[in-house]
Amino acid sequence: MGSSGTPMATRNSALLEKSCGYLLQELKIIWNEVGEDQCDREKILLGLEQECLEVYRKKVDSANSSRAQLHRELAESEAEFTQLLLSLGEHPLPRRPEKMRGALKEQIGLITPALQEMQLRKQERLKQFQAVQGQIQKILAEIAGESEYETAPSHVLTNEKDLSLKKLEEYQCELQRLQKEKNDRLQRVNIHLSTIQNLSSTLGMDSYLTVTKVHPSLNELSGLSKNISDSILAKLSSCVESLEAEKKIRLKKLHHLGKALTNLWNLMDTPYRYRQLFSHVTSLLSTSSAEILDPRSLTTDLIQQAEVEVKRLDQQKTTKMKELFVNKQIELEEVCKRSHMEIPSQPEMDNVMNLINSGVIDYADLLTSMDKQIQRAEEEAFSRKSIMEKVEKWILACDEERWLEEYMTDENRYSVSRGAHKNLKRAERARVMVNKIPSLMNLLIAKIKGWEEERNKVFIYDQIPLLVMLEEYNVSRQEKEDEKKRQKEKKKVQNLGFEQESLFGPRPGTGNRILPDRSICRSHSNAAPLERRISLSIQQLGSSNNYSPTQGILSIKEGKKGNQLKKFARSTTASYFKEETITMV
Repeated sequence: MGSSGTPMATRNSALLEKSCGYLLQELKIIWNEVGEDQCDREKILLGLEQECLEVYRKKVDSANSSRAQLHRELAESEAEFTQLLLSLGEHPLPRRPEKMRGALKEQIGLITPALQEMQLRKQERLKQFQAVQGQIQKILAEIAGESEYETAPSHVLTNEKDLSLKKLEEYQCELQRLQKEKNDRLQRVNIHLSTIQNLSSTLGMDSYLTVTKVHPSLNELSGLSKNISDSILAKLSSCVESLEAEKKIRLKKLHHLGKALTNLWNLMDTPYRYRQLFSHVTSLLSTSSAEILDPRSLTTDLIQQAEVEVKRLDQQKTTKMKELFVNKQIELEEVCKRSHMEIPSQPEMDNVMNLINSGVIDYADLLTSMDKQIQRAEEEAFSRKSIMEKVEKWILACDEERWLEEYMTDENRYSVSRGAHKNLKRAERARVMVNKIPSLMNLLIAKIKGWEEERNKVFIYDQIPLLVMLEEYNVSRQEKEDEKKRQKEKKKVQNLGFEQESLFGPRPGTGNRILPDRSICRSHSNAAPLERRISLSIQQLGSSNNYSPTQGILSIKEGKKGNQLKKFARSTTASYFKEETITMV
């Protein structure tokens, strides 16, 4: 107890002894007065001693019991303190010595504050464990699909034997891993939801209804926490794949419809203002599925409208196709006519028209073939251009030659009349052109031969081999020149006879009788074989023509200028006959 407590105990003991002695003295006085027997006195005193011993013994037992209780309390406190140290994984406190000394109450007084502090630390550590474990169980429940799981500290079972910081760190690491996984799953869910929303907007569908079918918690209007379980992720992925497949199917339909619309528009030469009504369909032709993000760009209504338009245009296609084919045919005929090439025949054109009516032929292929035929005809015309220019000059020179021959037979060409000076000037120009005919013919024949050798085909001019015509023209021109020379020589002989007659008088039997002019008959007899040769050349060489601008499905149609050179040859021969007759007269 201390030095101050010892005098107080001594005084109390002394007072007690004095009180007991005083009472014992009083008792002796009373016994003396009463005359109590000594034996009885001893018995009474012995009884008093026994009673005192019993009181002291009880007191000692009570003190022993208290001491034992204090020992137990101290041992329990030390055991609990040690257990707390072990469970918390901490070292003993610096202020608590390993071996305490002093009275039991002093030792208990020293360990109790440390034990209370450790208990408080245990409660705090236990709360930390329960909070971490509760979050872990909640995230695990969310991952498992139990989005309505609610955790409470009383529901969390924690191993109180191991509340060390190391274990807490392990739980915290596990919690961080689960939180990361939860965030990843939530991010994947949000990505899927965003993709579904975009796809639904593109396809013209209700995104809220679509995600609600997957799980009600995915609808933001439900107010529930989003389910992030594996099954929900799988369903969302499947939903996205389904919408992507639907998007590709619709885009494929629109590509098909867009191509059909474009082909039909091109076939029927649809105006631009009508094409603009479905420009949103044709604009998707060069667009992939991933590039289409505009809302309602792949709706079923849009596909139905395009299908209706394609069906309507299909019904108009046959009629319009006939018009387009006729236009292409006219264009081909114009190209052939301009270059005097072979024109498609009418029976073959009628056959193609019957195929169009029956719907057997492919319109696009037909127009493509027509365009190719037109292109080949234009290329052919371009290769004939230089020759055709020379032919035009040759025809013009022949016209001038014919006019000059007619002009030379006119007896009044030198008379003074209106326009006579113009005819004189034209005659001068015509003579210049006629003089150039031989060189022009030689150049033209050389070009035609080169063209025919290069292309391995006969140059046809209005269904007549041009080279044969030129050669026949050369022959006829040469015969004509020879006939002119003979007529001039005969005229000289006649003039010589007239001079002799004027000098020596008329010869007997040559009065005014006119002899038949055999030269005229001979000229006519020479003209007939010429015509026959031209016709034979046309018949023989016309069948060897290798050019057909409509090879494949078309043939050449008859042209309006097919017989121009025939007429020209006949008119040239006729004028030649007329000149010979006039010369002879």
